[in-house]
Amino acid sequence: MTRKTNFLLFSITTITSLLIASCGANTSTGDATAVIQTSVAQTVAAQNTLQVPDTETPSAAAIPTKTPFQQLTPLAPLASPSPTFPVNSSYSQCASASLKSENIVDGTVFKPGEQFTKTWEITNTSTCVWDTNYKIIFWDGDLLGGGYVYNLPQVVGPGQTLPISLVLIAPATDGTYRSEWKLQTPDNNNFGVGYLNSAFYTEIAVSSAQKPKYGIASVVTSYTRDPKTGCPANTLITVYATVATTGPLEFTYNWNQSDGNNSSSKGYFMESATTKTFTREWKFGRANTQGPKWIAFVITEPIKQKYQVDFEFVCP
Repeated sequence: MTRKTNFLLFSITTITSLLIASCGANTSTGDATAVIQTSVAQTVAAQNTLQVPDTETPSAAAIPTKTPFQQLTPLAPLASPSPTFPVNSSYSQCASASLKSENIVDGTVFKPGEQFTKTWEITNTSTCVWDTNYKIIFWDGDLLGGGYVYNLPQVVGPGQTLPISLVLIAPATDGTYRSEWKLQTPDNNNFGVGYLNSAFYTEIAVSSAQKPKYGIASVVTSYTRDPKTGCPANTLITVYATVATTGPLEFTYNWNQSDGNNSSSKGYFMESATTKTFTREWKFGRANTQGPKWIAFVITEPIKQKYQVDFEFVCP
């Protein structure tokens, strides 16, 4: 029953009671009963007239409408599309990198407090796109005045190489120092370079001497064979020796060969801590293919060092 019906019944009942009371003692029992019956009948008729369903279905015109959302312009795809990651992904498939090259020869001598910029060229060898949520983090050794964490400076797609440059400062005390760094995924998974996930690093020497003692930091050798296979009439072997120094340095060197065809001594001056590649060629034919062979790069001054490359060429 609706609220309006209840209110009407209450009103009629109240009025009826007042009418009975106003008749007083002069009103007979029969008359009172007739009044009450008449009031009840009127109430029931009013109730039937006002009865409405408990629920109503509004018309379609009564339902307010909303303006639909405007469709946003689609984002432009990346040159190398970024993969989608499942919820709570560990990004493990993204933690893969290699070191392509670097500057600042290991062992380079700096003065105390001298500032320098170390650059590593890191290649993204994963199938993911690295964004600027990836980080460069200090891993071990000496901080060398750098920060503990850096954001990756730009987006790097799969197969792309990013130069990572850090401004570092040589310590105030003489000695040898090594600073190691790694990368970090957005979910804090640390990784390095190569299949061993090794840290990439810089190693320097600090000297307060007016004339620091520079030297040979390293000599890396390799060789190529042309042609790579077969027994041609002539075969060319080329040996490479890449020399790195810790600062300005003059040294002397020569080439030795297993057949006794040695070169004369030559001098070379390195103007700074850098690298220089020297080459030596040896051409021989089928008649000279038996037995082991070698070519050696020999530094005679300031300290004698020998770096030998062994190879073998046998034709049936």
